[in-house]
Amino acid sequence: MFAKKSLPIGTIFSFVAVIVFSIFGLGSCSNPSTPAGFEGYVYEKPRIFGSGGYQGTLQGPSNFGMSLLRNEVINIDMRPNTYTENFKILANDDLNIIFDFHAVVSIRAGTVKAVVENYGGEHWYARFVRETFRTYVRNAVQKFDSGELKARRDDIAKEVTVKLQTYLNATPFEVKNIVVGNINYPDIVAKAVEKKLAAQQLLSEKETQKQIAKKDAEIRIEEAKGIAEAQKIINSTLTENYLQHEAINAQLKMAESPNHTTVYIPVGTNGMPLVKGLK
Repeated sequence: MFAKKSLPIGTIFSFVAVIVFSIFGLGSCSNPSTPAGFEGYVYEKPRIFGSGGYQGTLQGPSNFGMSLLRNEVINIDMRPNTYTENFKILANDDLNIIFDFHAVVSIRAGTVKAVVENYGGEHWYARFVRETFRTYVRNAVQKFDSGELKARRDDIAKEVTVKLQTYLNATPFEVKNIVVGNINYPDIVAKAVEKKLAAQQLLSEKETQKQIAKKDAEIRIEEAKGIAEAQKIINSTLTENYLQHEAINAQLKMAESPNHTTVYIPVGTNGMPLVKGLK
């Protein structure tokens, strides 16, 4: 029989500590990852040991790798995204105009560290861009009367684009495009526009009618001129001799008719019918 030899108490505690530490260490391992189109800001969030802070950058899609440190990642979308702002602005003629502005902004590659540490990370647009963008829009719109806005929307967008690009020039952010969205006028303006359009349509119709009446009058004038000219020609050819000649021919035709019962009494010179002069 061999006597059982017990382990020293210190060794047992050390063994248990190693097991617990191993389990704890494996459980605290991390492997941060970043999807395509994003850049990842990897940082340490220490539990027991480690200094914490920035650990590196990921270009998606990729993984940082397994680590005993408690590494985490902040993923920032670097692709161009559209940011829409809704406005109700008092125009130069004191009318409130409701419309949208759309800004397409992206983040320059390789700048995720600056975005996270200096510009608010995932909230960079709200913290650094939004209010400045809205200020530029208000300043540009308030220069014009409400009726000009639709016609000047490209000029307004261009002005805001130049100012925002200048503001963001030394930052990780880049303006791709700015577009003025739908412009909605107050009801009073919409009704006034409808009345104006209706009046213009009526005026156009009246102008058309005027042109038609003018043409009709010109036609009547030309017709009257034609009639007067015809009468003038006829009057100049209806002499007394011509009319007497026509009267004799008419009498001859009637005399030759079997049903003729009219009796003509010749009067005048040489028994010729008398014809009263036309002059």
